[in-house]
Amino acid sequence: MKCLCLLGATGSIGRNTLQIVDMFPEAFVVKALSAKTSVELLARQIEKYRPDIAVVIDKEQADKLARLLPGDIKVEILYGLQGYIRAATHAPVDMVVSAVVGAAGLLPTLAAIEAGKQIALANKETLVMAGDIVMQKAAEQGVDILPVDSEHSAIFQCLSGHRRQDLEKILLTASGGPFLNKPATEFSKVTPQEALDHPTWRMGRKISVDSATLMNKGLEVIEAQHLFGIPADRIEVVIHPQSLIHSMVAYCDGSVIAQIGIPDMKGAIAYALSHPARLSLKQPIPDFADIGRLVFLKPEAGKFPCLELAYTACRGGGTLPAVLNAANEEAVYGFLEHRLSFTEIPRLIDQTMENHAVISQPGLDDILAADAWARRHTREAIEKLRA
Repeated sequence: MKCLCLLGATGSIGRNTLQIVDMFPEAFVVKALSAKTSVELLARQIEKYRPDIAVVIDKEQADKLARLLPGDIKVEILYGLQGYIRAATHAPVDMVVSAVVGAAGLLPTLAAIEAGKQIALANKETLVMAGDIVMQKAAEQGVDILPVDSEHSAIFQCLSGHRRQDLEKILLTASGGPFLNKPATEFSKVTPQEALDHPTWRMGRKISVDSATLMNKGLEVIEAQHLFGIPADRIEVVIHPQSLIHSMVAYCDGSVIAQIGIPDMKGAIAYALSHPARLSLKQPIPDFADIGRLVFLKPEAGKFPCLELAYTACRGGGTLPAVLNAANEEAVYGFLEHRLSFTEIPRLIDQTMENHAVISQPGLDDILAADAWARRHTREAIEKLRA
């Protein structure tokens, strides 16, 4: 029986994880759950799974959660950063599923690693911001970081059983998002609702916009660099609109190994939860005869500048990836709030990166300071645009 802490229980990854818990009640038990503000759903999850600890963003949400729960529910309700850290380091927990959106996942995930918990990582920003620190800490603590993103899970599976020194490059697939076939000349008119309408995956609002700009793929390049110890110039992004091949690995003899499956996150989540075993999910196997052919395209140069900005941050290193991530988060939320156009997202990120004085070998405090600076800088730029 594996005891789980689920950070981000009410999001897409969280809900899918709990479906797997439901399918295999003899294998998993939930000891801690967290959300940000979706307290109604969190309350229902608490009633069903009876965790020891539940965490929300602030005292107001904690009080609201307490009012929603029946009197016979015995759960410790916490809030804020220290609450998330308490949940992530809760003594009975074996594995932390880190599915929080954005930079908020970094410190609780680091705390879990320091406490010796195994990590099922869906929060890519943890490695984007502080990959060197996180991977070094995991090595010191003997902690496994098992990827939950479908692409990184695919790479992890394709590398299994092969010598790392034989690796030539990683082929990171991308669906292309909702605007793959939309002319870039029409991007200035894109609405948040259009950006959220992903053709393949049902995701949260922020990650859906990141998919539309291809920033999500750029962040995954940075994440892959840290997870698999390979430089960015050996990570190639390939557009694959069908989303059946989740990623590929090329070896020095010219062999390419792909991981293929239907576009459903439960496969990657289950593999992280049960590794090295596989759970019998009863997922359908793709009907290749019916598919007929698989489509691959190169990302169109200049059409999705966020992807190149991520490569720039990856090559620059230091505090630059944290600045990229923070500026992107603020710009995306500005777009979702109708304070910024779709085409202004990469322009503001680029501007913030240009104005940042990079620290080449940062400590954690340097990274957090760079994150805070980039957020202020980007918010001020948004206000100037709207003035």
